[in-house]
Amino acid sequence: MRGGEKVVEELCRMYPQADIFTLVCNRDKLSDFLKTRNIKTSFLQKIPGAKRHYTKMLPLMPFALEQFDLQDYDLVISSESGPAKGIITRPDALHICYCHSPMRYLWDQCHVYQKGLPRLGKAMMSLTAPLLRTWDVTTASRVDVFVANSTYVANRIRKFYGREAEVIYPPVSVDDFDVATDPGEFYLYAGQLTTYKRPDIAVRACTQSNRNLIVIGEGEQEAYLKSIAGPTVHFMGHQPFSVLKDHLRRCRALLFPGTEDFGILPVEAMASGRPVLAFDAGGARETVSTSEVGCRFEPQNVEGLIETLDAFENIETHMEPKAIRDHALNFSNQVFQERLGNLIEQHLAKRAEAPNDAAFAKTGKLQPREAPTVIKAVKSAPAGL
Repeated sequence: MRGGEKVVEELCRMYPQADIFTLVCNRDKLSDFLKTRNIKTSFLQKIPGAKRHYTKMLPLMPFALEQFDLQDYDLVISSESGPAKGIITRPDALHICYCHSPMRYLWDQCHVYQKGLPRLGKAMMSLTAPLLRTWDVTTASRVDVFVANSTYVANRIRKFYGREAEVIYPPVSVDDFDVATDPGEFYLYAGQLTTYKRPDIAVRACTQSNRNLIVIGEGEQEAYLKSIAGPTVHFMGHQPFSVLKDHLRRCRALLFPGTEDFGILPVEAMASGRPVLAFDAGGARETVSTSEVGCRFEPQNVEGLIETLDAFENIETHMEPKAIRDHALNFSNQVFQERLGNLIEQHLAKRAEAPNDAAFAKTGKLQPREAPTVIKAVKSAPAGL
């Protein structure tokens, strides 16, 4: 239940009659709300170990997606951080793609991902990545309207697919968070302990400057991070939402040293009234957008973060928790539903007004299209492939 899954959850709240098609589904990890939905999986679900090793099935995903039969649907919404946009729809159907990111592991992060693979994995990636990139670009033409979760992603869609995208920020459940009256004396890093998120910068910076840091999360870098951490850094591993929420509201600030396409966690921290110290790139430029809610640092290294920590502590007392929370309200579920709902209705209206070629062939007169009646949300495998 990370950002991508929460977007699908919100889409289902917007369209209660929607079905969900997904490559692989682990129902044990879904929210109670999504467990009630009609979810259909691909043939990948039947492969032993699919729930755990679905990322290794990337070369099979195009085949699995194209076998989904969507001919009954007038509107298809794909939630995409992998190859979900590659589904095949009716020629007259409207396909809206909400794009969290073009596939990082095929494009700008390809070499980063390859470095973390074993020798056989690197060989397979070298062989299949060029073909998958070609398929990825080709299937961009199957999308009628791209919606990006940030300007940063919209620029990447333009570069890799040659398409323009409307920017609508993803929904953040800001009402799930509240402001504490007694923040603690620790900084917080939360999220996956993986290379591209750069948790090592936060750990090293707080170790070298003798600042208290709490790390919530797990991942392949955990052992390495513990080996470089000093006594002021405390690792808590994976924690339930209640624990994360409590630490978000009590930290001095959230440290966000990686580059994210959007980054929901900084908004959750701000909804808790706490500032964010983020690397000056990606979605953080759009969320940590003023000095009233946090600071952005560069370069992306230990020295850059330590310098920003020093500067932040000089102005920390002037930051108003209520103003920080008010800023986070711009990214609420309600704002997402209103903006995306309006966009979809506009394009459905255009479709309804367009001439119906089939009717013309039969009668010789142009006829308006009928308004769509059935809606489907399609999602790729879990976010973060």
